[in-house]
Amino acid sequence: MVELRSLPDLLDRAVALYSARPAMSFMARHWTYAELGGWVSRLTRGFQDIGIGRGDHVGLCLPNTPYYIVAYFAALKAGATVVNFNPLYVPRELRSQIDDSGTTLMVVPDLAMIHDKVRGLLDETMLKRMVVCPIAGVLPQPKATLYRLLKRKLTAYPDYGDRVLRWSDLTASSLPPTPVWIDPARDVAVLQYTGGTTGEPKGAMLTHANLTANARQVSCHMPSFRPGQERVMGVLPFFHVFAMTAILNSSIEMGAELLLYPRFELKATLRAIARERATIFHAVPTIYAAIATAAEQKPSRLDSLRTCISGGAPLPPELRARFQRLTGCRLVEGYGLTEASPVLACNPPDGLIKDGSVGPAMLDTSIEIRDLADITRVLPAGERGEICARGPQVMAGYWKRPEATADVFVDGALRTGDVGYLDDDGYLFVTDRLKDIILCSGYNVYPRVLEDSLYEHPAVAEAIVIGIPDPYRGQAPKAFVVLKPNHTATPEELLTFLADHVSRIEMPKLIEIRTTLPKTMIGKLSRKELVAEEAAHQIP
Repeated sequence: MVELRSLPDLLDRAVALYSARPAMSFMARHWTYAELGGWVSRLTRGFQDIGIGRGDHVGLCLPNTPYYIVAYFAALKAGATVVNFNPLYVPRELRSQIDDSGTTLMVVPDLAMIHDKVRGLLDETMLKRMVVCPIAGVLPQPKATLYRLLKRKLTAYPDYGDRVLRWSDLTASSLPPTPVWIDPARDVAVLQYTGGTTGEPKGAMLTHANLTANARQVSCHMPSFRPGQERVMGVLPFFHVFAMTAILNSSIEMGAELLLYPRFELKATLRAIARERATIFHAVPTIYAAIATAAEQKPSRLDSLRTCISGGAPLPPELRARFQRLTGCRLVEGYGLTEASPVLACNPPDGLIKDGSVGPAMLDTSIEIRDLADITRVLPAGERGEICARGPQVMAGYWKRPEATADVFVDGALRTGDVGYLDDDGYLFVTDRLKDIILCSGYNVYPRVLEDSLYEHPAVAEAIVIGIPDPYRGQAPKAFVVLKPNHTATPEELLTFLADHVSRIEMPKLIEIRTTLPKTMIGKLSRKELVAEEAAHQIP
């Protein structure tokens, strides 16, 4: 059984066991676990001195820097709940999430593009204060001096006072923080906003037990991980639940060193892996595709990598095989969703990998497949239905939305909104999302089947399939494709190729070749922009 713990306990244990080992690095500047623990304690006291404690919601609107890690654990240690904000949100999106979550304190960097948006909301929302973190303050010399000289136009110059606070002031106290009792099973650690299965943003209430259990499940699923020795690349943003658990929390659980990067840049990431000798890499399929393409053009020094894990979107089997062939590193696919903290299943890095599968369930996790026509009926192995799950990582519910919470559970199991099946070995195969299924003449057409088939074509780099209105069939598939560099293919050639891979009912009505496809902040291919674009075309 997974032990129920709080997130501050997770950090305190790591500080005790690995105090002299490196905990995080940023632009070649390093901090040990002892230094991280001391920094968190000082900020916890600073938060408490301004009245932050149990019942308060602290927003983090930060890129991947040491500030995020310190503020995250300090807010939790003070007894508050963390609310993650995407720094790229426009003011309208920030305002909506602030008001819905009840966030009263926001931590931001001194980057004008982020600071200015949040500063403008101090007088328009329930936000009472903001804490500003100087980027130059975590850079090594001479980078810090150069940053101050060369990035003046990008830097905010806050009007500090009672409502706009300096990070340095909040971390100046030498007094220890007041201990706060946390109930891991009941106290909400993070409000993580998600569209869920309806598209309406909702705050998933993830308890301390949810998040520490999932961090432990991830480490137990990978028995070859070496406590206190791994070096984990952090290019996915921590405000996203995949990175928050699989990279941040799991690294602290293992006593690993976090290699922090504010965003993914291909050349910089490849150099960093080689220079920092990273051993574990978490990313989304589009990032692995970019690395594989780069490796085809010029060999990269990636021999330090021991395990690569893909999540956030389906990993095409062809991409997995190509990446492994070109890099020599084993790549496994996992599966989850925000409401499950997020990991539910993963192919074992040290065991059997099945193409097209996201692997067996995590420790203490039960996966059920339920009938699409009768959700109360659990289906046997091999039959396709809605994926439902039980486990210590499953959320407490949606913030202030009891009806939505009731709708997303059946007999106590979380409804994922995804369609799939289990094989006889307990490996989960995800075939699509319920909302993405295309209904053609009464038949279900699964976009992922088409996308995986397109990826088998040697010229295809990226593919998205959506449903478009069809006067005869009701809906018909349309594919959007990006080709690999120095490759050519016409829509007609791709249709001919697909004819040998999918049934006639599944064949796309149209294939459109583009130079780029829309992506989310973490680099996941995104359908919603293409769906909206096609809908606009239908308006007379």
